[in-house]
Amino acid sequence: MSHPHPELGPPPPLPAGGLRVTPLGGLGEIGRNMTVFEYGGRLLIVDCGVLFPEEEQPGIDLILPDFSSIRDRLDDIEGIVLTHGHEDHIGGVPFLLREKPDIPLIGSKLTLALIEAKLQEHRIRPYTLQVAEGQRERIGPFDCEFIAVNHSIPDALAVAIRTPAGMVVHTGDFKMDQLPLDNRLTDLHAFARLSEEGIDLLLSDSTNAEVPGFVPPERDISNVLRQVFGGARKRIIVASFASHVHRIQQILDAAHEYGRRVAFVGRSMVRNMGIARDLGYLKVPPGLVVDVKTLDDLPDSQVVLVCTGSQGEPMAALSRMANRDHQIRIVDGDTVILASSLIPGNENAVYRVINGLTRWGANVVHKGNAKVHVSGHASAGELLYFYNICRPKNLMPVHGEWRHLRANAELGALTGVPHDRIVIAEDGVAVDLVEGKAKISGKVQAGYVYVDGLSVGDVGEPALKDRKILGDEGIISVFVVIDSSTGKITGGPHVQARGSGIEDSAFAAVLPKITETLERSAQDGVVEPHQMQQLVRRTLGKWVSDTYRRRPMILPVVVEV
Repeated sequence: MSHPHPELGPPPPLPAGGLRVTPLGGLGEIGRNMTVFEYGGRLLIVDCGVLFPEEEQPGIDLILPDFSSIRDRLDDIEGIVLTHGHEDHIGGVPFLLREKPDIPLIGSKLTLALIEAKLQEHRIRPYTLQVAEGQRERIGPFDCEFIAVNHSIPDALAVAIRTPAGMVVHTGDFKMDQLPLDNRLTDLHAFARLSEEGIDLLLSDSTNAEVPGFVPPERDISNVLRQVFGGARKRIIVASFASHVHRIQQILDAAHEYGRRVAFVGRSMVRNMGIARDLGYLKVPPGLVVDVKTLDDLPDSQVVLVCTGSQGEPMAALSRMANRDHQIRIVDGDTVILASSLIPGNENAVYRVINGLTRWGANVVHKGNAKVHVSGHASAGELLYFYNICRPKNLMPVHGEWRHLRANAELGALTGVPHDRIVIAEDGVAVDLVEGKAKISGKVQAGYVYVDGLSVGDVGEPALKDRKILGDEGIISVFVVIDSSTGKITGGPHVQARGSGIEDSAFAAVLPKITETLERSAQDGVVEPHQMQQLVRRTLGKWVSDTYRRRPMILPVVVEV
């Protein structure tokens, strides 16, 4: 198995007749999925998603793929193929189209409807090409065939990309539910047909590669939801992804059966479910869905609220309910259902929300204590079955953390893919398919690009480090006035602390040391304010560290008069 090396340099020019595959996100992480295919000087992008921030990224709203490696080649892009409508696959599209709005978007009906609604908020009207399973389209030098796959959102597609260098199959996110709610199966017949033609490189979803066996069918959840609905005394509040149409359909069915009315809470939930209903993907009995403002007129036993926040996102509706910061107040006897899996890294945030809801008397039903969610990603048994059908000549695990990629690679090896034909890459690593063999050729820049409010890419790792220090240790400011000609202190030092846990009065012990240091500096002829600021920082920092074993941010200000 080949894998990246930290010393990899930029990839050389692509050999004539070769195909280059460069993931810019989605490898070594859950989210930010984006892969660039290059042939004959032209580019095809598959997916362009976002990653949601974790606790060590305070203040960040979204994390984007790094477009720097393709920024000067935007005119070479033939289109962006979107495999399905989840945020980790389409959320980055508006930011790429800001740089070139006329890049065509190719996807299924629901996927395009979701991204068009999102782009409307960014005032972008995209060029789109709607495709369906079984359809084949020529997109520049890329001959693309679209294959139905089953996932936790309707209308998901895999894509087979044919070029003279060979055929590459990108699965997108998929599983092999044999009893899907919409009766739309993963098209194993199509994959078998592609296998007969010869799959030169398979890019396969790795998210559940560590999980043995097969994913249970979605239908199993319906009975559990009925039990929860049957036992609920007051309101039922369901938190789910705003695009999980199948799960919302099951909630609507259970609510209809138990005589409850449903209201959607949150802008993205209202928007996406409205789109799904209008396009016929969500079947809503007449009168079932009502405006949230009308719920006050209904008894609690007839109310279901569907909102976002199943991952503990701080600003989502459920988190705000748990913190008593939402118009909907959790009361004793309410039932809250978290109808989603835990994305790795979100565990602490989710359990914090669960504890907050429980504190106010809610009965919280989640994956840990009831079967209210099944994964949308193929487990190890399904992947083995899939590889035996596809028989790829080369395998490149995608979409997952390192442990998932490794586990997926081992599954491929078990089914007979030669070890030297399995490529474990990471974001930015270019993989070239030349003369039927896939191998790593170099690495491009593919770091995190942070979205903070309206700024994109302006916040970097140094700023995040400062934010963490401020959040963990606080800040101490020191103000000193010096004579510009002699360097002698004419005012201060004055010290103020915020968030450090140190009383301002305690700094009386260090003020003489700061004064002594500055006077010595002036005697030595060092009177430049920046140098004096550094002396103040070192003196105060050492004292705080020695006295309190803390490392707050120290902000010295030296003013000349």
